[in-house]
Amino acid sequence: MSETRAAVGAAEVATLKELALGGALTGTTVTCAGLAERLDASNQTASRRLQRLAEVGAIDREVLNDGQRVELTADGEALLRREHADYRRIFEGEDADVALDGTVTTGMGEGRHYISLPGYMEQFIDRLGYEPFAGTLNLDLDPESVRERARMDALDPVRIDGWEDDERTYGPAFCWPATVETDAGQYETAHVIAPERTHHGDDQLEVIAPDRLRDEIGLEDGESVTVHVAGEDA
Repeated sequence: MSETRAAVGAAEVATLKELALGGALTGTTVTCAGLAERLDASNQTASRRLQRLAEVGAIDREVLNDGQRVELTADGEALLRREHADYRRIFEGEDADVALDGTVTTGMGEGRHYISLPGYMEQFIDRLGYEPFAGTLNLDLDPESVRERARMDALDPVRIDGWEDDERTYGPAFCWPATVETDAGQYETAHVIAPERTHHGDDQLEVIAPDRLRDEIGLEDGESVTVHVAGEDA
């Protein structure tokens, strides 16, 4: 998603908004002439913006006899949610917390390996202020939280740089300060971690902490958890 956002400018975002207002969240038919009128631009400009949005994966489109069938992709919707989050920060001051609800699940076991690698661990200690437990708490997010997750893009993360050794290159990751809340209480020294390249989808969340959270909080698979995510300087 961060790559999609970086690849488009304000003009493309404005076009994406107009498409969404016209029904493109679920799919709609548009013409370049009609879109151009709504954007107060030329037909050629409207056509170029549609092409650009398709190139970066913000929309899917199909050319028809009477126009183009356009639908926002998950990345396109997330980009607009980021814009929405920015405006909420401006007008409502809502920048300190994104609450995500999910259930505990067993991960694929990759977290233990990657977190323990020295190229990552040294940065965790330096930038997060602690040595994480070698493993992650994995959550399956509920549908509303999958949508809310896009608001995390409006929060400043702690960046963990990519690195390489003699065998391979390891990609960067992003960490957001987080508090894990259950019926039994809260655990405050934690971070949501999102590798730039990951096998997980937007419906899954990974959390790291100095302790094994399953033991520290007493969690089992299927239990409900709320993770409150903040920005680095919140």
